[in-house]
Amino acid sequence: MKNEKMMVYNLREFDEREFFDKYSSQYGIDIISTSETPTPENAYLAEGCKYINIITTPVNRELLEIFRSQGTEYLVTRTIGYDHIDAAAAKELGIRIANTPYGPDGVAEYTIMLMLMCIRKMKSINNRFISQDYTLKGLIGRELSDMTVGIIGTGRIGTRLAEMLSGFGCRILASSPHPNEKAAAYAEYVTLDKLYESSDIITLHAPANAETKYMISSEALSFMKDGVVLINTARGALIDSSALISGLDSGKIGAAGLDVVEDESELFYYDRRGDVLRNKNMYLLSSYPNVCITHHMAFYTKQAVETMVRDSIAGAALNIAGKENPWLV
Repeated sequence: MKNEKMMVYNLREFDEREFFDKYSSQYGIDIISTSETPTPENAYLAEGCKYINIITTPVNRELLEIFRSQGTEYLVTRTIGYDHIDAAAAKELGIRIANTPYGPDGVAEYTIMLMLMCIRKMKSINNRFISQDYTLKGLIGRELSDMTVGIIGTGRIGTRLAEMLSGFGCRILASSPHPNEKAAAYAEYVTLDKLYESSDIITLHAPANAETKYMISSEALSFMKDGVVLINTARGALIDSSALISGLDSGKIGAAGLDVVEDESELFYYDRRGDVLRNKNMYLLSSYPNVCITHHMAFYTKQAVETMVRDSIAGAALNIAGKENPWLV
């Protein structure tokens, strides 16, 4: 009996290949791969493959229709989020969607790193050091133990973050439509308005959907403390970039640590050196001395990469065997 075939798009040779080789052999699934992003023009590469494996690039109805006409029945994304896939169209076409959640530690740790970079003015410190300016004026920081941190969203990452932050001795607030006992052991659940009003640092760990889009708006900022620090390692669409820029200009926002930005899909993870980018807001945000931006890599640890590759294949193997698949969404 022949193995089922899986078409893998955006395969990274430098960090994913070893795990694809390992787990495709273990689970008996043949891998066909390309470093290219899936498009209507290269969709033919997946012809005859029931299983397709992608990352964060958008997959719309047009592309799904092509895949389905070629025999695709299952689409897995090597990410936690799956908002880049037209889920309604996939369901209508009979294509199952799966994601690959990884452990929360990497993102939680990265979030704390961004917090510390912001409150200790690390971007300005680095810039000054590079220019051989070793003065102190303007670089005084704050201590996390003396601050109130508000966590929006207490899923696996938000809950683990609350646990980690408890070691710093800071006051921790949380707001979530789904409170849980583990997070409540470290954080005080409050209303979103109360969190806005009381927090020195606000960190976002919510999914991107119609209800959460631009949850950080000009109106939301008006409730916050002057000099509030905003951290986003979740989704760029949670923050209205125009409101963010206005808040930075006015001083309402004291600093921002951003691992995600709006309209990042054509930027991350490509080499765009020498290109004129259309995302003007990112150009502007990156120019602020009190804004630290990284390119959607809070997840990026060896453990997480192996987990995502392994589970993207393991879920397909369960589907082939007709067994329950915990990664279906």
